[in-house]
Amino acid sequence: MKKESKGLSSLCGADEPAIQHAMETMVGYILQTGVVISAALLLAGYVWRFASTGQLGFDYAISGMNLYEFVKAEVMQVVAGAIRPRLLVSLGIAVLLLTPLIRVMASMLFFAVVARNLKYALFTLFVLAVLAHSLFVR
Repeated sequence: MKKESKGLSSLCGADEPAIQHAMETMVGYILQTGVVISAALLLAGYVWRFASTGQLGFDYAISGMNLYEFVKAEVMQVVAGAIRPRLLVSLGIAVLLLTPLIRVMASMLFFAVVARNLKYALFTLFVLAVLAHSLFVR
């Protein structure tokens, strides 16, 4: 008689290696997509800046504001029609900062819905709360 483990497999009716592989694949795609989009936005912004001015540097500071304030300021510039290289670079920075948050959100949903593992879902929810606090509140 086969001994059943108490891991993810017993909680969602599938074998544990398949669940683990699905989780790792999902996390890998999220991280890879976030980094590629961020790099493309940053590269496009710097190429546009260099093509239009001959300089690579930008003169603006993002210190003293959280991610919400940073994104809000950039969105307000888009609404005002101020689309320029700096906007692409700012969006690249925002995507890079939001990538870990999206990864943790996806992990929490995976543990809650697919794996039906309350313990891991709660641990991941705690990590999500700490990460969201550090990005949006501080």
